[in-house]
Amino acid sequence: MPTARRGARCPGIARRVDALDRLIGELARLPGVGRKTAGRLAYHLLQQPRERMTLLAGALVDVAERVHPCEACGAPTEEGECTICRDPRRDPALLCVVEEPSAVAVLERSGVFRGRYVVLGGRLSPLEGIGPEALRIGLLERRMAAGGVQEVILATNSSLEGEATATYLQQLLSRHAGVTVSRLARGLPVGGELEYVDGVTLTHALTAREALR
Repeated sequence: MPTARRGARCPGIARRVDALDRLIGELARLPGVGRKTAGRLAYHLLQQPRERMTLLAGALVDVAERVHPCEACGAPTEEGECTICRDPRRDPALLCVVEEPSAVAVLERSGVFRGRYVVLGGRLSPLEGIGPEALRIGLLERRMAAGGVQEVILATNSSLEGEATATYLQQLLSRHAGVTVSRLARGLPVGGELEYVDGVTLTHALTAREALR
């Protein structure tokens, strides 16, 4: 009976290891997931029943094939327009510009905002080669050209890239007379302790301070 040569790898094992490495590599591409966390997730999935892994794979395929950006705002949808854009109860005069779809989900959970959105799909970052042409700024310009918008809320993140994006959009919107351009208020979080607040947040809090009397 022939014996395997020392150091030789079994083809079946090699395929499984390659598949696992590929899974870890793909998971590590997710935001906030490093190689170590990706490895833990991959090994956790290996311990699950095959049916659960098949369901997960099927859900990923469905999303890839069926979900696309809304034609009007850029939020994920399976229709031509998302449910928010189709909702006649939303205020078309109030527009909120966000970087990513996750921001829409956060604002919707609050139940405070009743206007409509434009999802840029990112933020300006010259160091990463992300310019205005890489964002959905055309959707914003189309909304403005259609008329009826009275206020645009720039709800980009307070990072350097988010601030640069807000400044660019503010300049872009300045040519639309009669339209108010606002920015989300920034400052000290409720329950936060002053000694743990970063300098940028503290600067904004001081600048936007309110008079009590």
